[in-house]
Amino acid sequence: MQRSSYFIAVDWGTSRLRAFLCKVKSDGSLKLVTRRAGLGVSKSALSFEETLMQCISPWEVEYGKLPVLMAGQIGSSIGWKETPYLSSPISPQELAKSCVNFQCNGYNINVIPGLSCKLENNNYDCMRGEELQILGWLQLAEENQVGRHLVCLPGTHTKWVLVEDGKIKLFKTALTGELFDLIANHSVLIQEKVTVFNQGVFNQGVFNQEAFDSGAAFTLNSEMGSLIHGLFSVRSRQLFGQLSAHEATSYLSGLLIGSDVRASMNATEWSLAKMDKVSIIGAPHLSSCFASVLESQSISTEICQVTTTTLLGFNSVFQSINEVNQETA
Repeated sequence: MQRSSYFIAVDWGTSRLRAFLCKVKSDGSLKLVTRRAGLGVSKSALSFEETLMQCISPWEVEYGKLPVLMAGQIGSSIGWKETPYLSSPISPQELAKSCVNFQCNGYNINVIPGLSCKLENNNYDCMRGEELQILGWLQLAEENQVGRHLVCLPGTHTKWVLVEDGKIKLFKTALTGELFDLIANHSVLIQEKVTVFNQGVFNQGVFNQEAFDSGAAFTLNSEMGSLIHGLFSVRSRQLFGQLSAHEATSYLSGLLIGSDVRASMNATEWSLAKMDKVSIIGAPHLSSCFASVLESQSISTEICQVTTTTLLGFNSVFQSINEVNQETA
């Protein structure tokens, strides 16, 4: 077994650590061998070194001390090794050259930097971790590396990313998922609390497609700026028997995702009408919700499998690091 054909990819966020043992085949394609999980940056009582070793050391007996690539909040100011925010536009090769490298317990570790961009309104935006999904998406098809494309990464902080000729040009963040959690669990709008997520998995039993569509239509079809007024309809529709507590969470989700999609349709940085499609990379249920709203506005979509796409991104950086090392050897 050639150790150089294996590496460990670590997606280390605030709440969770996900480690993937990967094999690069002779043709350059990637195979996921196995995976393990651990606690996130703000959750573990152990040191970062102890948390990582607890997660990946079981692989050491069979595979040795493999190269480790890490991305996410582990590279932030609250993480292990703070990495800079690199300015967009940027390519995978440029990202690889700026990784923060260090040794830990015999492992060679590279922490992948985050990205930043400056928008037309002079506001800055940033991401940590999501850049791997974009880099992976670039590997899915040759046509993704040419021309202008829009990629949506739905989640706690949804990202809309403009990719141009194989580079991440700019991106915009929407707090769609965080607002949903705050309103659903910490406001008067939904007083009968419903378990929407269980260990990170969406509870399909609480989702009502009709209520979701109604919420999305409300923000898509009403006047600009109506979201802040329309939110109270989540409460009033329950009071007057138009929504049950279960339906209210789906209606709220539709309101927020509808508003998110509407903002992307009105963005001055790109024109959705000129895009062949919007590629969506996220959890299956959430991706389907965004796709249904976009398609209701006659915008074609493509849903990409999130783990596969993310690991392709890690592989892109891994290959680029090897190329850089060969050039400097």
